[in-house]
Order: sequence, then structure tokens, then C-alpha cells
Amino acid sequence: MSGEPEVHEEFEARLKAYEGRPAAATGVGRDPVNEPMIRHWCEAMGDTGPAYTGPDAIAPPTMLQAWTMAGLTRRPERTAAYDELLTLLDESGHDAVVATDCDQEYLRPLRPGDEITFDSVIESVSGRKTTKLGAGYFVTTRTDIRAGGELAGTHRFRILKYAPAHRPSRPVERRPRPVVNRDNAGFWEGVARHELLIQRCTVCGTLRFPWLPGCNACGSPDWDTVEASGEGTVYSYVVLHHPPFPAFEPPCAVGLIELAEGVRIVSNVVGVPYDKVRIGMPVRLEFRRYDEELVLPVFQGVTP
Repeated sequence: MSGEPEVHEEFEARLKAYEGRPAAATGVGRDPVNEPMIRHWCEAMGDTGPAYTGPDAIAPPTMLQAWTMAGLTRRPERTAAYDELLTLLDESGHDAVVATDCDQEYLRPLRPGDEITFDSVIESVSGRKTTKLGAGYFVTTRTDIRAGGELAGTHRFRILKYAPAHRPSRPVERRPRPVVNRDNAGFWEGVARHELLIQRCTVCGTLRFPWLPGCNACGSPDWDTVEASGEGTVYSYVVLHHPPFPAFEPPCAVGLIELAEGVRIVSNVVGVPYDKVRIGMPVRLEFRRYDEELVLPVFQGVTP
């Protein structure tokens, strides 16, 4: 069985409602048309056309999209409507994507120094199509590219958002194993017993975490341990969204926890929504087993 999503007329009508809505508004090219990019493009493509060099050089017409590309960053001109359309398809099971083709029209040549602006529109969303990859919908956007306010070309880009015909089963990913060495083995032995152990210098009494071979206050190599009470507060935190990692389930909160004993430890904040974690939030230690080998200390958020 392919596990393809069921088709509903109402769903397709919702998709069609996005036709004509903007996909990018008032976009500005990151750089003016320039000779170095033209040269690099021609070298990469092996294009030795004389029109692309010299004092009257123009940009190769097929570079049209290059002047609007965002690189690895998300451009601010991308609209909520386009994000909503893709999310709607993702949530309906059409969560795979492949670019299928593009069409370009050239209305005037671009020259070094031209300042580029552009707008994109969701031109069409097809009815449900069946392909060898799986059934899905073709989404076409049209981008009008201007130089100095004058229309210079049009770029149509088409993707297929589809439900894969065959979803390969994925092995369960295990969390990374901690690096255990002679300096921190005692800590992990304590975790296995559900004890959070803090090193204590036996000369000056300074507590330290993470574990170190010597005291960072007096330099003494002699130490023993005290068991943490398990009480603490969120000193700082981040929320992990990207990149997704198979062994984790983002978004998740990673906190720098200040223990009641005064030392700090990095661990997950659990038991509360990631967007409810706050600096100063009380937390309480617990131990979670993630597989047959791995137990980790995490901190349960305590809400009023």
C-alpha cells in the first residue's frame, strides 16, 4: 500500500484559493548586476560568447534567476501565503518535493550596474496528479524581474509536492553516545545509579562542573564528590529548530541549568512546552532512559 492521502474536493478548492496570491513581494537583488558574477557564470558554463565581456558587456540571459536568488538565507520578501500553501500540502501528507522545470522570458538585456527588483505570484496549483514518485500537486510561481523599474524578464518555476509512493522504513536513530574517559567516568557511573555527582576539591572545597582532573581554583588534583539535590533554575536556554536531527524531536529546549549548589550543567528542559521555558524557571532533576544503554539527566520544568 502506498499510504497516499485521500483526495477531497474541499481540499483542492483550498489549494486553488492560493492562485494569484503573492509568493514574494518587493524583493531586491542582493547585488547589482556585476562583472565578477558574469565572469564566474561564463567560466562555469563554458560560455565564451563575446557579448559577455568588454565595455558593452551584458549578462547572459540565462542568469536571470541568479540575480534574485537568496543563497542559504530565507529572504524577508517571501510571503505568509506561500508558506501557508506549502504547510497545507505538508500536513496533508504531500511532504516530499522535487523541482520539475522552469521557463524564462527575456525582455531586455541586463548590464553591469543594473539594480534588480522582483515580485513573485503563485500562478497555479494543479489538480492532483499521479507520477512515478507519487501523487501530488504541481505548484507554479511566476517571478517578474525588473531592472531600474523596467520589466527585464519573467521566470516561472514549478515544483511537485507529493506523497511518496513508497516510503522507506527508517531505522530508529539513537542519541549520540557520551564520550566517557578517565576524567569523567565517575560522573557517568553516578548517572547510571540516578545520581548527579559534582566534584569537590578536598583542599579548598570548591565545587566544579563539568568534571576536570584538577581544581580550577587552587590547582589541587585531589577531590571527592557531592550528590546534587536536583533543584535548580534555568540560567539561560536556546530552542533547537534546525537543522533537524533524527534522534531528536525539534523544537526542543536546551537549558543552561544553575543547580542549587551553584554549578551549571547543560541539558534538556522537559515537561513543559518549549515556548514556555523562561530564564529563572525552577526545574527539578530527573533521569530518562533513551535506549537500552543510555540514561541521561534532564530537568523537568516546574510551572506555578
